[in-house]
Amino acid sequence: MAYKQVIPYKDKKNKKKIQVRMMFNRISSNYDLLNRLISGGIDVLWRKKVVSLLIPEKPKKVLDIATGTGDLAIELMKTNANEIIGVDISEGMLEIGVKKVKNRKFTHKIKMEIGDSEKLSYPDNYFDAATVAFGVRNFENLDKGLSEILRVLRSGGNLVILETAVPQKFPIRQFYNFYSSKIMPLFGLLFSKDKSAYRYLSDSAAVFPFGPAFNNILIKNGFIKVKNLPQTFGVASIYCAKKPE
Repeated sequence: MAYKQVIPYKDKKNKKKIQVRMMFNRISSNYDLLNRLISGGIDVLWRKKVVSLLIPEKPKKVLDIATGTGDLAIELMKTNANEIIGVDISEGMLEIGVKKVKNRKFTHKIKMEIGDSEKLSYPDNYFDAATVAFGVRNFENLDKGLSEILRVLRSGGNLVILETAVPQKFPIRQFYNFYSSKIMPLFGLLFSKDKSAYRYLSDSAAVFPFGPAFNNILIKNGFIKVKNLPQTFGVASIYCAKKPE
């Protein structure tokens, strides 16, 4: 399914990937605070749900893609995995994530590494599970990113993705549209001085395929047993999928 490609800045010289890295580097110092404000803290519960879905699978090696400041990587400690790698394209976000991991004394299990989600540096069939929280819509090439995840997962490995969605029921949809198009960019302007960044986060969420449409994209890229679990009136969805045995 084709969808409109949204970029953070009106800059035709740099590709989306470069702009996304620049954007997250710029807003990294305020990203966690703004996440909590914008979501009312519900994003924390969504991450807990992602991890709860993986715990029964007992993964030993987990890759958290677009790990950002490491919130999901840290939550993944509850899976009792032996190795958790958080990879992100933004040095600014990772710097904060590294501090969090050190403060929690999790460096024996969690590694935070710079990397491109569309060109992962890990061997084929290496990870038992992979996660992405609010990251797939930032991929420059969605199919390439998903294909890379499939490559590094072992046969039968699990993928769990948390991503924004657009509520469909009245009046939740109308409120969501107003909040995401008017309030989110205002938060960005007040707290990060980068209104374009939060305009991008809003606009990219509005056009990104969700629900059955994203299920079909996962299937097209080789995943099986695909399902989506809408969260909080449909403002986000958790997608579960497996690599074929």
